[in-house]
Amino acid sequence: MWQETNHQLYRKFQFANFSEAFAFMTRVAIEAEKMDHHPLWTNVWNTVEIWLSTHDAGNVVTDKDRMLAARIDALLA
Repeated sequence: MWQETNHQLYRKFQFANFSEAFAFMTRVAIEAEKMDHHPLWTNVWNTVEIWLSTHDAGNVVTDKDRMLAARIDALLA
């Protein structure tokens, strides 16, 4: 579940291994590029953490972040 903290949407994802985590990141990257809205994220082995905020709006959560979060969730469905 996404959490809104410090003017960002945050979610942590865990996968079976690095390959699955990296494949997920690739799918997220494609969606982010389509929206021209790129996440702040980290990846360590099987864990991906994502923070979303809109820099052009002053680093706050906007509808654009919520839309990307929904697209990311749909990748897991």
